[in-house]
Amino acid sequence: MELKTPLYDVHVKAGGKIVPFAGYLLPIQYETGVIKEHMAVRTQAGLFDVSHMGEILCEGKDALVNLQHILTNDFTNMVDTVRCVTRTVEL
Repeated sequence: MELKTPLYDVHVKAGGKIVPFAGYLLPIQYETGVIKEHMAVRTQAGLFDVSHMGEILCEGKDALVNLQHILTNDFTNMVDTVRCVTRTVEL
């Protein structure tokens, strides 16, 4: 069974054609068509749902220190089992 990203309902509401990809249900295009999508991104802005693209499992006594070093969010008060979208720092 495929997983859904946090933006799944947004994609469906926007008319996305949803297909299984890499274990997730993702849009491959919208009702407006790929040329209009392309032009909208070129002339305005676009959003790419990357929530399916990777996970980091960080364990051990230095886990928090390492997360604080390589990612931009503050994980000091984060609890186990909670997901967080963040960016990596270029080292």
